[in-house]
Amino acid sequence: MFTGLKVLLCDDSLMIIKKMSDVMRSLGVGIVQTALDGEQAVKLYKMGKPDVVFMDQVMPNKAGLVALQEIIDYHPDAIVYMLSSMGTIGKREEAEKIGARDFLQKPVTSDDIKTVLEDVVKELANKKQV
Repeated sequence: MFTGLKVLLCDDSLMIIKKMSDVMRSLGVGIVQTALDGEQAVKLYKMGKPDVVFMDQVMPNKAGLVALQEIIDYHPDAIVYMLSSMGTIGKREEAEKIGARDFLQKPVTSDDIKTVLEDVVKELANKKQV
C-alpha cells in the first residue's frame, strides 16, 4: 500500500528515528530518509522531494519551524507534519500558518503514522487525477 512512498523523517533523537522508521518499514514504505537536524532536512528535501515529511519542532542547527518555512518556500505544496513532545497551541498555530498539515504529539503511535500515510496516498492519488 505504501511501497511507492518516499518519506523524510527529521528528528534529533535517534530513538525516535529508529522507532518511526521501523513502523514505516513494517507498513511497507518504499524509501525512508532520515535527518538529525533541520538543516540536513532541508537539503534532503531539495535533493529528493519526498512525498511526506515528519519534522520535529526542536532540533539543533535549524529549528523545525525554520526548516518547515524553507521547505514550504521551496515547494509550497510540500506535505509536512510537525512532531513535538512540547506542543503548544501557539507553536501549532504557527506551524499551520506556515503550511504544516498537522502537529503530531510525541510519542507518535503506529496508528498515527498509518493514518498520515493513508491521507498522503489519497492526496497524491487525487493530484494525479486532476
